[in-house]
Amino acid sequence: MARDDDDGGGDRDDARPEDHDDDDAQQETRAARWPWVVGSGVLLGFMAVVLYIIFAPTPNVWTNDAYVAVHYSSIAPRVSGEVRTVDVGDNQVVRRGQVLATLDPRTFQAAVDQASAALAAERAQVGYADANVTRQPSLIEEQQAQVEEAKARLALAQSNLQRYSSLSPTGAVSAQQRQDASTNVRLAQATLLRADANLEAARRQLAALKARTLAAEADLRADEARLAEAKLNLSYTRILAPFHGTVGERSVDPGNYVSPGDTLMTVVPLNRIYITANYLETALHHVLPGQHVRIHVDAYNIDLDGIVGSLPPASGAVFSPIPPNNATGNFTKIVQRLPVKILVTPHQKLASLLRPGFSVETTIYTGLAHVVGEQRDSDARITAR
Repeated sequence: MARDDDDGGGDRDDARPEDHDDDDAQQETRAARWPWVVGSGVLLGFMAVVLYIIFAPTPNVWTNDAYVAVHYSSIAPRVSGEVRTVDVGDNQVVRRGQVLATLDPRTFQAAVDQASAALAAERAQVGYADANVTRQPSLIEEQQAQVEEAKARLALAQSNLQRYSSLSPTGAVSAQQRQDASTNVRLAQATLLRADANLEAARRQLAALKARTLAAEADLRADEARLAEAKLNLSYTRILAPFHGTVGERSVDPGNYVSPGDTLMTVVPLNRIYITANYLETALHHVLPGQHVRIHVDAYNIDLDGIVGSLPPASGAVFSPIPPNNATGNFTKIVQRLPVKILVTPHQKLASLLRPGFSVETTIYTGLAHVVGEQRDSDARITAR
C-alpha cells in the first residue's frame, strides 16, 4: 500500500511539468496575440475617426484666409492752391469736422469779394426795373387821359365844323372860318391817333419792363449762385475730417502746391472695421447672416466675438480684373472662395487693438442650419440682407 501511494504520488509529480508547459504555451500565444488586437483596434478607431471627419457634417467652419478690413477715406483737396498749414500728424486720432490742412485762401477770398460786388450791382438793377414797372401804370393812365382829351378836342372841332358848314350858305361865317374849322378837325383826329399810339406803346412798355425785370431777377440769381460757388470754394481751403478716425499715409507738408484729387492723407475709421473671411464655397452649406463667429487675432493671440454680416453676391474670381474664362476647352474645376463679411461685436475692449490688414482666423458656429430647406420655404434671399 505504501508503494502504491508512492507510485501514485510519483505519477502526479511526473505530470506537473507537462501541465506547466501547456499553460506557458497558452500564455505565450495570448501574449503574442495582444499586439495584433491592440493594433487592429487602434487602426479601426483611426479609420472610424477619419471617416467621421470626412463624412460627418460639422457645425463649425474655419478658415485662416481672413483679414481685418475697413472702408477708409482718402483725403484730397477740391480746389488747387498752396498748402498753408498741416494741422495733424501721422497716426493722430481726429474727430469729424476737425481741420486737417488749410490752403492759401487769398485768391478765393478775392473771388468772393468780386461776386459780392456783382451781386450788389445786380440787385440795384432789379430795384430799378421794379421801379419802372411800378411807375408804368401811372404813365398808362396819363396816356389814357391824353386820349380822352384828344377825343374831346376832336368832338369840339367836329361840332364847330358842322356849325360853320350850316352857317356858311347864309354868309354868317367866312370861308376861311369854315376852312379853319375843317383843319381843326383834322388836327384833332391826328392828335387822337397819336394819343392812342402813345397809350398802346405805354401798355406794351409795361410788358417789356416786366420782362426786363424777370431778366434782371435771373441775372440776380446767377450772381447769387456765383457768390455761393465762390464761398464754397473758399470753404474748400479748409480741409476737414469726414468722420472720426486715425490719420495715416500723410504725404503733404506746408508749401506744397496741390491740385484737386491729389491724396494728402487717409483717415481710417477704426470703429468701423470688419473681417473679410474667404471661405471655400463648399464650406458655406450651413452659413447664414447673424450666426456667431469666433475671431482669433494672430498679432495678439486673442479671441473676439463677431457675427456673420453678409454673404457676397459673387466669388472673388468674378470681380478680378481678368475673370477666368473656361470657354477654351481646357477646363479644370477649381473650388472658389467667397469673401464673407464678418462684423465685430461692439463693446469689446480688446477690439480696439485691431488694425486693417491684420491676419485672423475665423470659426463660424453654424449649428448645422438647414440653408437649403429654409430657402425652399422662403421667397426672399435668406443668405443676403
